[in-house]
Amino acid sequence: LDRLIMCASVKYGSRGPALIPRMKTKHRIYYITLFSVVLLGLIATGMFQFWPHSIESSAEWSLDRRSVHDAPLVRIPVSSSIPERGDLSCRMHTCFDVYRCGYNPKNKIKVYIYPLQRFVDEVGVPISSTGLSREYNDLLSAISDSDFYTDDVTRACLFIPSIDVLNQNSLRIRETAQALAMLPRWDKGMNHLLFNMLPGGPPDYNTALDVPRDRALLAGGGFSTWTYRQGYDVSIPVYSPLSAEVDLPERQPGPRRYFILSSQTAIHREYRVELERLKEENGEALLLLDKCSNLSQGLASVRKRCYKGQVYDYPQILQESSFCVVLRGARLGQATLSDVLQAGCVPVIMADSYILPFSEVLDWKRASVVIPEEKLPEMYTILKSIPHRQVEEMQRQARWFWEAYFSSMKSIGMTTLQIINDRIYPYAARTYEEWNNPPVIKWSSVNSPLFLPLIPPRSPGFTAVVLTYDRIESLFRVITEISKVPSLAKLLVVWNNQNKSPPEESLWPKVAVPLKVVRTKENKLSNRFFPFDEIETEAVLAIDDDIIMLTSDELQFGYEVWREFPDRLVGYPGRLHLWDHEMGKWKYESEWTNEVSMVLTGAAFYHKYFNYLYTYKMPGDIKNWVDAHMNCEDIAMNFLVANITGKAPIKVTPRKKFKCPECTAIDGLSLDQTHMVERSECINKFASVFGTMPLKVVEHRADPVLYKDDFPEKLKSFPNIGSL
Repeated sequence: LDRLIMCASVKYGSRGPALIPRMKTKHRIYYITLFSVVLLGLIATGMFQFWPHSIESSAEWSLDRRSVHDAPLVRIPVSSSIPERGDLSCRMHTCFDVYRCGYNPKNKIKVYIYPLQRFVDEVGVPISSTGLSREYNDLLSAISDSDFYTDDVTRACLFIPSIDVLNQNSLRIRETAQALAMLPRWDKGMNHLLFNMLPGGPPDYNTALDVPRDRALLAGGGFSTWTYRQGYDVSIPVYSPLSAEVDLPERQPGPRRYFILSSQTAIHREYRVELERLKEENGEALLLLDKCSNLSQGLASVRKRCYKGQVYDYPQILQESSFCVVLRGARLGQATLSDVLQAGCVPVIMADSYILPFSEVLDWKRASVVIPEEKLPEMYTILKSIPHRQVEEMQRQARWFWEAYFSSMKSIGMTTLQIINDRIYPYAARTYEEWNNPPVIKWSSVNSPLFLPLIPPRSPGFTAVVLTYDRIESLFRVITEISKVPSLAKLLVVWNNQNKSPPEESLWPKVAVPLKVVRTKENKLSNRFFPFDEIETEAVLAIDDDIIMLTSDELQFGYEVWREFPDRLVGYPGRLHLWDHEMGKWKYESEWTNEVSMVLTGAAFYHKYFNYLYTYKMPGDIKNWVDAHMNCEDIAMNFLVANITGKAPIKVTPRKKFKCPECTAIDGLSLDQTHMVERSECINKFASVFGTMPLKVVEHRADPVLYKDDFPEKLKSFPNIGSL
């Protein structure tokens, strides 16, 4: 990054004006002329009204497609104010105005980028020797193309100056601070974000930017525990220009030619002496490289490393080692870390007090080995104690960290903004798994209930999905009862009978919400959990076509409970799994007990996210087994949800009897004599596939607060809860 170069022009987004369609009329010329006159009048009026305008009224970060040298010149008076040094006590609740961010449905902050200006002192000397670097231009362009960006300064939650402070070596400290203070919305740095990768300067090399910055957040590339403000600043990597210049294809994890490799050229003499001693003790297992003294200085020499006259290509040589040493230099943050990760080499980081990049969200234990500097003599022994399988996992994780968070200025910028976004909207924040697990599959339109707001809004309501085959009368009664529930948004009937068509539209009950009938291609129980496009609400009520006994109060109450616990199965029929000591296996229990470990999806609320998991991510052959046996889809869903969340279901209301009084054994599946035996077999089968028993046993249920109290019925929210 010390090679940050001046960019002659700025990269722009491809947001061109929309074309005006041709006017297909014989008076086209007349209308075009009239329109042009009106348009010119409006433009002239606007220019007179708003000229001269402030820099805040500029449009988005496109710089009007001008050269950097065409940016307006701003002179900084000598007497201009200088911000405070920086408040080390700043935290998000003390130095950041979260109310400026406000609430928005997407739970995403809005970022405003100041238009580019060239700041000079009174005699015309620029505040920076490099102007706008290519790296900073790439960063700002990436942000302007993202969903975070807004060109409306009044909507902005976060402000990013177009003043490039990535490399402190190129800055005039005092004048840069004065330029920051002149920004229209500076307000002592409140809600402003600065990006810096090379902080400090000789002789002490401070670990944070020396430019006075008031309360501004700092995304810094070399923080120590002394300068890092936990939960406020963001520790970012030092970008390596080689990331864009060198294409290192991903290499399969496993043993490499060398066990340990050191490639840094400017490490302290004491460290090099110790590495040479380790080299003597361990021979070819350790490769100790240095700069090549026989090559002329230039770009070619940066890409080479040498050992006793032998020349190696850099960073390609990094792929030949299992572990790569990353020692502190004059600064704590080193671009070498990025090169090592790109090579899929496990970094061995020895930089006491260094705050690792994005350590607020990244679990570096999975991708690196951190060793105290004083333990350098023991490095070989420490690394040899790590199992081979763990080394392979770390190699794989190191490469993924680079691809996701280090590979470009865009990746670094987007990760920084996402971390800040997660602080402001914690209920919508990414989970540990999202940050640290390589994505296997992306759902396009589904949010996991684990990442929903604390309480989902009531307004969207729920979608009732009714699975049916041939019980028309019972189906219509269920539809009629469900339609009385206030929060019902849509009814979806899954018609599972391929030999018979659904009734004509005129015969269906008249309801106040949309009613959609979906015909399936095969008679499978798993069809009830298919992620139909028609399901637009977060909440789903799965209900059988014979559950005619539930009242609208019971259903509405169940939905209200689900809103409090959107990651759970919330249902009415409760069941239990027990361990049969005599038989040595699990047993399904449907008798009334004090305990519950499952709620049957014949009447249960859940998040539609689980439809996707059931359909596409169910372990083993469980889904096929369910469809083949026409049984246990509800038990499979209980296993799935419990395994993901680690939580028990919630039974609501006291009702225990759910048998359809009009239904015969011919009508239903659950009345078959072999049904209960198969249910026990299901539990044992699923536990074997999952490799564990995820179901949790609880001894409670949810009931309305006043439902048993001697209280006037009209004062109760849910008076008609029903009996056992």
